Amino acid sequence: MAANGTEGHTTSNHTTSTHTTSDQTVSDRPISGEQIVIEAHGYVAHVASIGATLRALTLDDRDLVVPFGADEVRPAFRGATLAPWPNRVTDGRYRFDDEDLLLSLTEPERGHALHGLAAWLDFSIERSDASSVDLAAVVEAQSGYPFRIRVDVSYRLGSDGLETVVTATNIGPTRAPAGLGPHPYLVAGAGLVDDWDLELPAARVLTVEGERMMPGPVVGVDELTEFDFRSARRIGSTEIDHAFADLTRSDADGDAVVRVTTADGSGVGMRWGTACPWVQVHTADKPGLPVHRIGLAVEPMTCPPDAFNSGVDLDVLEPGEALTASWNIFGIAAR
Repeated sequence: MAANGTEGHTTSNHTTSTHTTSDQTVSDRPISGEQIVIEAHGYVAHVASIGATLRALTLDDRDLVVPFGADEVRPAFRGATLAPWPNRVTDGRYRFDDEDLLLSLTEPERGHALHGLAAWLDFSIERSDASSVDLAAVVEAQSGYPFRIRVDVSYRLGSDGLETVVTATNIGPTRAPAGLGPHPYLVAGAGLVDDWDLELPAARVLTVEGERMMPGPVVGVDELTEFDFRSARRIGSTEIDHAFADLTRSDADGDAVVRVTTADGSGVGMRWGTACPWVQVHTADKPGLPVHRIGLAVEPMTCPPDAFNSGVDLDVLEPGEALTASWNIFGIAAR
């Protein structure tokens, strides 16, 4: 899939040209925004300015995430930056500092506000070089979220893969609720997620209820064994669209690590630090559509679904205060 994910304007210098036709100015800029390509140690990452999106990531020409083309409208939230909240706000309603607030319902089929307000913003490219790029945008105060948040996103390639650092800074005059996360769909290799092994070091899972995915109680995966991937095993036909917590951090740096691998042990991994105590995992179940189970969404989150209502692990930023989270995607060689 690598070739399909790299078309469009792919130069390390971001440029846009225009021409005039029928008295109207037309831009040849790709639909997904300005394009930046960074490379190092066999990794190549394609970043699009709309949503500060990771559009493609390869290692030695092997896809590590599900890509999309520069001139495509990004499929849903694939690769986008999620801020100032990840996941859902139930019914788009919450109460903050004694004010009842209503967000636009960006998941209308379920009636929720999904994945924040930054995913369709056009981020400015603040700085770039051969192996890194920094982007920034401002979420302006608006109905349902009357707070002003600057979002900074940095992508950097090294021998250990692609590091992403996201910072949300409250640049408004009042305190603001905030959360962060990414939305990559990891690719272990050929085939569908059914054929891959998943290692997910999480002891608890947030249950969901009904077609609207309403958050239920958090229970141990030893009670819901279909979601117990603490030891690597085949995903098979398991359908997952759940948030997990109580992460084992066995890494020397205190990171949680998820690995998705094929039969020969090759694949892709993702690690993140303690700023993200939750991770949403989704098997991309879209029966009848080309995207059905072609990648595994792994979304480290600073807070769980509906944190604006529950308050669980929700950060409240005072004016001038910032929230930072980071994660790393890396390739795994065959055994």
